[in-house]
Amino acid sequence: MRRLLILCCLAPLALPAAAMASHSQITSFEAPRDLLSPSSRASALNQISGFGVGALRVILYWQDVAPKPAAAHAPSFNQADPNAYNWATYDSIIDGARAKGLRVLLTVSGPVPRWATLARRDRVTHPDPARFGLFMQAVAQHYASRISMFSIWNEPNHPDFLKPQYFRGKPASGEWYRKLFLAGYRGLVKGGIAHPQVLMGETAPVGTGHDLAPLTFMRQALCLNASYHRTSKCAKLPVAGYAHHAYTKAAGPYYVPPGRNDVTIGVLSRLTAALDRAGRAGAIPRNLPVYLTEFGIQSVPDPIYGVSQQRQAEFQAISERIAYNNPRVRWFSQYLLRDDTHKTKGPVFSRYPGFESGLRFSNGKPKLSLRAFPVPLSALRTGGRVSLWGLARPAHARTQVTILVRGKKYLTLTTDTRGYFTKQVPYVKGRTYQLRWTSHTGPSTRVYTRP
Repeated sequence: MRRLLILCCLAPLALPAAAMASHSQITSFEAPRDLLSPSSRASALNQISGFGVGALRVILYWQDVAPKPAAAHAPSFNQADPNAYNWATYDSIIDGARAKGLRVLLTVSGPVPRWATLARRDRVTHPDPARFGLFMQAVAQHYASRISMFSIWNEPNHPDFLKPQYFRGKPASGEWYRKLFLAGYRGLVKGGIAHPQVLMGETAPVGTGHDLAPLTFMRQALCLNASYHRTSKCAKLPVAGYAHHAYTKAAGPYYVPPGRNDVTIGVLSRLTAALDRAGRAGAIPRNLPVYLTEFGIQSVPDPIYGVSQQRQAEFQAISERIAYNNPRVRWFSQYLLRDDTHKTKGPVFSRYPGFESGLRFSNGKPKLSLRAFPVPLSALRTGGRVSLWGLARPAHARTQVTILVRGKKYLTLTTDTRGYFTKQVPYVKGRTYQLRWTSHTGPSTRVYTRP
């Protein structure tokens, strides 16, 4: 290594990157397994608020609060009356989050009551937009003062939540989603919220033969063709932002999906470019912000997407850094405190039907990511330099952090006013770094070179 590179580390500390650009994203958390259970709810909220996140995402499934959801015919009741629904579990989560100072994003979604679908065959095929509008009136009346932002439907480009995805071989779910979005938005207004802040999308990252690719879905929902030209006289949707779940594969954050209409964390520019084209076409407001409302890196023991504990922590930090450096991203998230439950018998590839993106294993045992999440650190190499980026998440203010090498102090840095920092250091083969802030010390972080 040249002496010039060694001398660079003795120069005065560089200004944090955040001082030269506007970074306003907040971090949210989602932990349905822990928060839906009364026995673990209080402990989970304590842990989540202790991480320093700013918000909580809660998915409210229509079927969970409606009367007689399995019935083929709707019971006799006023569907716009909030007193007709059982909100108790969701109230406990939302009120508990607010007591901890967390903003709440409420995603209202299917599955729905069977009687709320047009054909009444199942709970996801053609939900009735008119009934959904009435339900959203009730949601607005019950939650207006407690919710910071709403979102309509979870992963509507996935058949677990909305069908049909295709009809006679052609995309179909985007067109139906548009009906649900408009009905839901109008329901919020009728329920007393004059100018509701509502996200659209909440799209899954990739398409298959069973679910639509997110950009294909988005174009159909906005009445745009493949060239982003209007296909009809659809009105501009009143959206506050586009929500997306930018999960990646085991290859890591820089994985590039082959389908050009797919969007993972490494190709967020596909989404922002699509939104810009849609904005120019008049389908949505221009410069629409992006909300990455669900994200996580899956670890072992998942046999398909799981990476090692160390890579989970490193990939999560790199992913957050990618989002942070994108000026359109307002929101970044961590999905799961504990891994989903799984089977203990049968073929290994069928034992893990849920997600292993938690900071703890399914049995509660901590992963390295539990230590890393409050103090994420990434180290990216370019030539003979390494760019360190990190965050003292609980700080929420300018503070000092320490970079450790082999357990000893290497650098002391001053963050920006939100706890972020970047710093260039010389590359040294085999060197790993740790971030320490007050009582938090993250695991060792290796240096990565972007593909």
